[in-house]
Amino acid sequence: MKLIIQVPCLNEERNLPQVISGIPERIPGISVIETQIIDDGSTDKTVEIAQSMGVTHIIRNKSNRGLAYSFQVGIENALRQGADIIVNTDGDNQYDSSCIIELVKPIVDGHADIVLGDRQPNQNTEFSLVKRVLQKAGSSVVSSLAQVNISDAVSGFRAYSREAALGINVMTRFSYTTETLIHAGQDGLTIASVVVKTNTTERPSRLFKSMRSFVSKQAATILRSYVMYRPLNAFLSLGGIMILLGLLPILRFLYFFVMGDGDGKIQSLILGGVFLSAGYITIILALLSDTIATNRRLLEQVLKRVREIEMATTVSNENLKSDVPGAKNDGKSKS
Repeated sequence: MKLIIQVPCLNEERNLPQVISGIPERIPGISVIETQIIDDGSTDKTVEIAQSMGVTHIIRNKSNRGLAYSFQVGIENALRQGADIIVNTDGDNQYDSSCIIELVKPIVDGHADIVLGDRQPNQNTEFSLVKRVLQKAGSSVVSSLAQVNISDAVSGFRAYSREAALGINVMTRFSYTTETLIHAGQDGLTIASVVVKTNTTERPSRLFKSMRSFVSKQAATILRSYVMYRPLNAFLSLGGIMILLGLLPILRFLYFFVMGDGDGKIQSLILGGVFLSAGYITIILALLSDTIATNRRLLEQVLKRVREIEMATTVSNENLKSDVPGAKNDGKSKS
């Protein structure tokens, strides 16, 4: 099996050497280990250091495109290179690279499609109390939407099987972590977690400016995913609430009308009518959204099949080139 370990980077000249040097040279069940960095517009010597350390694949964004974009680009290139398993880790050396052995084991053994590196945020004293509470709340919401038990939903240290990677479609520009989990859970993929060791990081996160910014962006991503994957539930619930709110003032009007005092309560009838109309429209929207969601799932299946064909063709062409006498393989790999 071929493993590619990718590292999205933005000005990581200080931390990248530790990340790369900590990668195990041998992993049970893996015959080829390759490394890959996605440089997201770094202005330091990140790329030069990656080259000097023999990183197999180096992808460079022309400008800063964000973590989600870099992650998606890296996944697609790893698939084109014939990866059977793809590990994603952060360039800030937050995650202990030696834990890659435990991270890929459930996939190698055929027990999981995606494996998360669990930092145990509830017990991690390096996290503030507020961060631990928010992590637990966010993971609970994602677990509910993905219909799996996840304790560290925003962990960027994770492994994907080839099948799982073929189905990845990141829509947001902020981060891929929660969105890809919800998508995978809705597709019925098996998601597992293993406890991993972490290192102390000195610099603040470049992904968000403050905890408030992080929470608002993650909440928007989760809400978008909920509407995307469960539109019938989302809009039916909203429509039902509106109808209930509309019935209350109408019942109030009918009560006073029967009591002979309905003329002075006409505003209740108008308010109730507005809510009933809005509820009716929302329910119609729920049915239409469910139809659109069904079509989207069909399109995702088609896209996955197209990717499979495209990647298989690319790998076959690369194998043919390598079989040609005199052909050179410039990529460096660990095995």
